Amino acid sequence: MIPKNFTWGVATSAYQIEGAYQEDGRGMSIWDAYCRQEGKIRGGENGDVACDHYHRYPEDVRLMKELGIHSYRFSLSWPRILPEGTGRVNEAGLDFYDRLVDALLEAGIEPCVTLYHWDLPLALHQKGGWLHPDVASAFGEYAQAAVQRLHDRVRKFITLNEPQCITRLGYGKGEHAPGFRTDFETQTAVAHNLLLAHGRAVQAIRAVDSGCQVGIASTGDIRYPVENTEENRKAAYEANFRTDDQWGFSHHWYLDPMILGHYPQGNLPQWAEAFLETVPPEDMETIAQPLDFLGVNLYNGFPVDCSGNPVKRPIGSPKTAMRWNISPKAMGYGLEFLYQRYGLPLYITENGCACNDRVYLDGKVHDPDRIDYTRRYLLEMERAMDAGVPVKGYYHWSVLDNFEWSNGYNERFGLVYVDYAHDLRRIPKDSYYWYQEVIQTGKI
Repeated sequence: MIPKNFTWGVATSAYQIEGAYQEDGRGMSIWDAYCRQEGKIRGGENGDVACDHYHRYPEDVRLMKELGIHSYRFSLSWPRILPEGTGRVNEAGLDFYDRLVDALLEAGIEPCVTLYHWDLPLALHQKGGWLHPDVASAFGEYAQAAVQRLHDRVRKFITLNEPQCITRLGYGKGEHAPGFRTDFETQTAVAHNLLLAHGRAVQAIRAVDSGCQVGIASTGDIRYPVENTEENRKAAYEANFRTDDQWGFSHHWYLDPMILGHYPQGNLPQWAEAFLETVPPEDMETIAQPLDFLGVNLYNGFPVDCSGNPVKRPIGSPKTAMRWNISPKAMGYGLEFLYQRYGLPLYITENGCACNDRVYLDGKVHDPDRIDYTRRYLLEMERAMDAGVPVKGYYHWSVLDNFEWSNGYNERFGLVYVDYAHDLRRIPKDSYYWYQEVIQTGKI
């Protein structure tokens, strides 16, 4: 059963929706540069305009108010606030977030601010980016500037969104900005600097206002038991927290240091053991700052057998338009396993799916696939809650169709259709009205 004080929300990120990439003193980000490299983004597209949320935020807040959400999770643009990454603060950038936060509060919507959703200032990247030894200090400086301006109205902050994707997709596979392909040694250095940046940001937030709630938005492969037996559940749990060549897209390589105070231990590959020998103890003290909640971005997962080995899916298993496997059991078991290991209250900070949305002849956007997907995952979330997992809220990804990174505008995740061909008009989809009813009734 969903309690009455449960937080229903939606989520976005700055680069994916704001646009206005050269307005009011904003600096360039690594995604501005990456999008201008030939062949990196499907269709050669970019986030220069995106959904034009920078100018149309009053309309978007109105749509969120009519949707009935309790909270809106959005990210700040680091280069909009500190164009060079450090030093001079761009007051016009902070003014925009002032206006957005005030509009949300006037609409009765709680702002939940993510400090970093992948848009590193280009000036910092040119000095070494997430491989530079001073990048964590720069992030702490940025966090302090943002929180000082907003803490009187924003009470919930998330430091980093999906450090796993920053490491593996940005510095490992080269599929996201900055587009590097590096070895495990380099990637672990990136991950470690991200963890230090997280710790510095938490320290900055607490120093400005100790009453703010602080968390992290983590993602990673979720393994769930193909059969619900004690043996299978134990094997699935252990498979989730195994360190192997897929370490970069795991929860525990990042969350163990943040929450447990140490990197994963036992049965580590040689490269991991060699890396851990280089970590100073004082780094772990910085990283392991107390957190108020754990945010989980969860889209899919993988069934495993009683030995923890992957089980082949049946032929014709359902997939989203992005060809991601639809696996709602990953929601229920993932929440259980993460709570079992870390013991923190949980928020689903992202969940949703890409669908082949279009405007029908009746002028509406019908998306039954998204409704069915979301309902299945929410039912699994509810099952975990009934089993005692303290899930405090759910943020649907996303409220708007937006720039989907290297896929450009080809993939649509929104509850609201953005008509890129016709002046970016907004059209609420069937899923918008379905989610509206879920929020009103608390019934999935």
